[in-house]
Amino acid sequence: MPRSSLSCFAVTAPGLEQICSDELRALGIRGKAEDGGVAWSGTLDSVAKANLWLRTASRVLVRIAEFRATAFYELELHAKRIAWSQYVAAGTTAEFRVTCRKSKLYHSDAVAERFMKALEGKVKGATAAAVDDADDEETDTRVTQLFIARFVKDVCTVSADTSGALLHRRGYRQQLAKAPLRETLAAAVLLGAGWKGDTPLLDPMCGSGTIPIEGAMIARRMAPGRNRSFSFLNWPGASEQNWTSMLNDARSGELPAAPVLISGSDRDDGAIAAARANAERAGVLNDLDLRTLALSAVDSASAPGLIALNPPYGVRIGDSNPLRNLYARLGDVVRTKRQGWTLALLSADKMLERQIGLRFEEKFHTKNGGIPVRLVVGTE
Repeated sequence: MPRSSLSCFAVTAPGLEQICSDELRALGIRGKAEDGGVAWSGTLDSVAKANLWLRTASRVLVRIAEFRATAFYELELHAKRIAWSQYVAAGTTAEFRVTCRKSKLYHSDAVAERFMKALEGKVKGATAAAVDDADDEETDTRVTQLFIARFVKDVCTVSADTSGALLHRRGYRQQLAKAPLRETLAAAVLLGAGWKGDTPLLDPMCGSGTIPIEGAMIARRMAPGRNRSFSFLNWPGASEQNWTSMLNDARSGELPAAPVLISGSDRDDGAIAAARANAERAGVLNDLDLRTLALSAVDSASAPGLIALNPPYGVRIGDSNPLRNLYARLGDVVRTKRQGWTLALLSADKMLERQIGLRFEEKFHTKNGGIPVRLVVGTE
């Protein structure tokens, strides 16, 4: 594919746009945060770098067309002009996900049918199908090329997905505990709290270990996409040599071990077993101190450090009232055993936050499993 400037967009969960923008800036990519993600103009190399390194994005898109259409004949003319062969190889399969809002062309299946016909007419032996929105599916392991078309007020934007399976699928998290946390949100908790991998980290309710594992990958400078594939690698003209070189550079920059102590504990033996298995797949088991431990049994340690966790909300696991003691106990641990440490947690209930007894600052708000949550950070 030509290495000319592409219109790129990193999709994020609402509320994580600025963190993702900061990540891109650290990669040398200057983007603009918008609702739902970050936009930038760049080459296919920037797309590759974003897929390899972004910790908080859900997927990376390339916008390939934008036009106005109020009738199907207009849509068909524009669809035929799209250079489908730059994104789909002969004899392969593509999928279309179409949404229509406030537009005269409101029937998404009929719109998808026109795009599919246009693609099949341009790419020899290619087939296409329409799919429903599956971005929230934990089992999304897409291998076909996805196109996303959005009609809003009669203007259609067509994007080619460059990621394939959603970017939170790093490849290590195969065993889950209760109320699992996506890898992208776990990374956002750490980055949103300002943690850079240079001070100790503790998650005293670690479940299947996502926060400690993401922490170890940050501390060791491990690219989150180092062990998976991406859709853009199948595009005609994509350079396997460039990708291999980029991947080798990323791996050569990894630290051999985490430079700080990263700990995770949970009162559930099964959760810790899952955390160990996930950490081993991620290649960071030796960087983590994982223990079966009640919150009240957390040991003392001096500053500085970060306690980061995703505690029960009361919405998913039960009413909030029984959780008051748990949150109060967390506050006691911070004050008596981790004085001077920073506490960062995802919270769905300000009343429960108050049980901790710290003054918190909100860093972002988003959703976890459909539940509105916010990252709050405070220090005793």
